[in-house]
Amino acid sequence: MDFGFAAEDETFRTEVREWLTAHAGAGQDRRTWERTLGRAGWIGLGWPAGGYGNRPLPLTRQVVWAEEYARSGAPPRSGHIGENLLAPTLLAHGTDEQKDRFLPPVAAGEELWCQGYSEPGAGSDLAGVSTRAEPGADGAYRITGQKIWTSLAHEADWCFVLARTEQGSKRHHGLSFLLVPMDQPGRIEVRPIRQLTGTGDFNEVFFDGARAEHVVGGAGQGWRVAMSLLGFERGVSTLAQQVGFAEELDGVVRAAVASGAVRDPVVRERLVRQWAELRVMRWNALRTLGRAGDAGAPSVAKLLWGGWHQRLGELALAVRGPAGGVGPADWTPGSPYELDAFQHLFLFSRADTIYGGSDQVQRTIIAERVLGLPREPKGVV
Repeated sequence: MDFGFAAEDETFRTEVREWLTAHAGAGQDRRTWERTLGRAGWIGLGWPAGGYGNRPLPLTRQVVWAEEYARSGAPPRSGHIGENLLAPTLLAHGTDEQKDRFLPPVAAGEELWCQGYSEPGAGSDLAGVSTRAEPGADGAYRITGQKIWTSLAHEADWCFVLARTEQGSKRHHGLSFLLVPMDQPGRIEVRPIRQLTGTGDFNEVFFDGARAEHVVGGAGQGWRVAMSLLGFERGVSTLAQQVGFAEELDGVVRAAVASGAVRDPVVRERLVRQWAELRVMRWNALRTLGRAGDAGAPSVAKLLWGGWHQRLGELALAVRGPAGGVGPADWTPGSPYELDAFQHLFLFSRADTIYGGSDQVQRTIIAERVLGLPREPKGVV
């Protein structure tokens, strides 16, 4: 793909930088920041025109916005699940009524979403979900079950949930894609999961008769809708992610120079390899942008960046030497302390090859759906 930026894109880049400089450092909490973005029309740039409150822009300007946002140091997004996962799914599979109800609040930064896919007993096997949803006399479903590793569930107003709606169904049959309001006291409980880094953005979510009126794509069509959503999970956001990766790599290089570790030829080789692999990831992302129907592209991208980021975390501590594994100089035993940036990078990146689809799952997708190899036998250890 011949991907390049025109003069109009560079003019737009200047507009983006100026706006982010003026607004990103205002000390807003994450929900208020989403509303600020929405009022300025910065949410839903990739959606088509449809009266949803977004401003549709060509792919090149979506990339400009994503990259400049990553460079700006603006707050982490709380609305990206609604903007980048739910919205494209509704545009592809939702009814006009569902689009009109849910897309404008996402574009305005007024409603935040989380994703109810993973379960304790299913792991990365999405077809193994056991959360049940039964239709009631009023036509709404009642959901019972548990989801886990649900990002930002403690902040979300809504959750899209993959649940089993046909009794006796197995695997990918009999599933439905339900839109569930989170404000249901006594029916939904959210428990934050404390991570290695000390933070708690992941959660367990328990449903006890939670009510859901909206089904996307039709009852029993949840697997088709869920697979479509996973295809939207990467894309323009991958390029923004790589900007953050480049900044982390620059920090590791500076630390290697400061500590003298860069004089070690093995460390130098690892640093150069990380730089070269990051360039390859960018070229691969640009090559695949806008190519519809490339079933393997998201899985290839996930395999590339998951392992790369994990190796960067290991390298970040290696260049610091023994000091990288201890707390601040004024720390006293038994008291809490904050992780520094490299320690956080190392601990958080341990999960990079698991969340968002484990490496094993991505390799299976590539083997079966792209290379046409025989399907992996189920139930074989």
